[in-house]
Amino acid sequence: MSTPPAGFDDAAVVWNRRYAAEGYLFGTEPNGWLQQQAHRFPARGRILCVADGEGRNSVWLAQQGHAVESFDIAEVAVGKARALAAQAGVDVAYQVASCDDYAWPEAAYDGVAAIFVQFAPPALRERMFAHMVRSLRPGGVLVLQGYTPRQLEYRTGGPPHVEHLYTAELLRDAFRELTLLELTEYEAEVHEGSGHHGRSALIGLVGRR
Repeated sequence: MSTPPAGFDDAAVVWNRRYAAEGYLFGTEPNGWLQQQAHRFPARGRILCVADGEGRNSVWLAQQGHAVESFDIAEVAVGKARALAAQAGVDVAYQVASCDDYAWPEAAYDGVAAIFVQFAPPALRERMFAHMVRSLRPGGVLVLQGYTPRQLEYRTGGPPHVEHLYTAELLRDAFRELTLLELTEYEAEVHEGSGHHGRSALIGLVGRR
């Protein structure tokens, strides 16, 4: 999920409008970083997909044998995610919820996937990151990907506001309670629907509680 325009009043309205277009805004294939790092999740684990949009990542994780839960603020997106899961023949527990409204059960998940959840301004991001850490069981793994400030030069996806972007220092501090297995800044071609398309400045993190 990317960032709604500056000055929006209701994030659900903004995202429902974006997801209302025909097709899948970010495609139906899983994120590349998630595919590369998903082997770190315990086999057949309980996995949470944060702000999962139209379900491309949750459906793929369910296809790998995980018990997957997912939420997003946009009812339209969750409807598309349910349709994608049905088409793939997998079960995912979907909810319509914001990051503040989601229950975030403590020490409940073997893994958390947070892919391009950069809609959050700093205060919300701090709460969301703290929830992710607390929701992991001991030994549970967080897989996260986002854009770095250099993405403002490429403008091939993601938020147009630097305060929504990630640096290694920011992530290292936010997830200091985790053992970092990977923290990598890199550039790559990203082709995920029309929402993420082209050369991109990325950062990927994997951490274990």
